[in-house]
Amino acid sequence: MTSGGTKSTEMVAGMRNIWGLRMSTTRCNFVAALCGFCMATTSLADELMIYPSGNQSPEQQEQDQFTCYRWAKDRSGFDPIAPPTVTEPPPQQQAKKGGVGRGLLRGAAVGAIVGDSSSSAKKGAAAGAAIGGMRRRDQKRKEEAARQQWEQEQQRIYAENRNRYNRAYAACLEGKDYTVR
Repeated sequence: MTSGGTKSTEMVAGMRNIWGLRMSTTRCNFVAALCGFCMATTSLADELMIYPSGNQSPEQQEQDQFTCYRWAKDRSGFDPIAPPTVTEPPPQQQAKKGGVGRGLLRGAAVGAIVGDSSSSAKKGAAAGAAIGGMRRRDQKRKEEAARQQWEQEQQRIYAENRNRYNRAYAACLEGKDYTVR
């Protein structure tokens, strides 16, 4: 994604209803990140230098490149022109655990039951709010770590598939008397 917060927010907002499908913000963020990753990877593949070693004409080179594209796509199972897909759904967000409000209410109730004054309820509410807030922050931290791990795995799988395609494409062109760098 872009470094400007506004552009990335607009990109994600525009992707939420892509192809008529409603997607969660988390999934949109991933798709936007993966598209950026794919564009960077594709630009590297587009920089392949192909030299016709056998004095092939530009028309012959174009035909050979298309033939090798189809062969490499069939051989590797990867189509560099197709939009990226995910191999598994993103981790599900769990129901909210804890939270300041819940902890506050629980702590106040326990404080009122255990103690006999309003100060016991206030102390219980404060302790409950602190514990509830910590539980919720811990849950958010774990969910974020799981999401980041999922994104990295999807990017790794994409890069492996792209690399397998690039090797097949280069091998095909080299077999047709081209130098590929």
